[in-house]
Amino acid sequence: MNGDKKYFFLKLIPPRASFVQDMTDEERTIMYAHIAYWAPHVEAGTMIVMGPVADPNGGWGLGVIEVENREQLDELLKNDPANGLNHYEIYPMPAAKHKK
Repeated sequence: MNGDKKYFFLKLIPPRASFVQDMTDEERTIMYAHIAYWAPHVEAGTMIVMGPVADPNGGWGLGVIEVENREQLDELLKNDPANGLNHYEIYPMPAAKHKK
């Protein structure tokens, strides 16, 4: 664990199970903006890991994030370009450990 940092598992739920296979051009543009939005947070180490999950029941996105508090997380998610097209399930990780 790292001091007072908070860790969360994020599950990005697409609008439909077939989304990965049949997203529209507009949806694809939004998803590229989503990836670009999170890229600096990955580089900074705030987003520890993120990416698509090839679930046979329908793909979804995974993220593990390190933040100061829940308010910081909420602000990051609010500004995500994919917010609205997709939605997040958020799970606190009270005893998370990771290699720096």
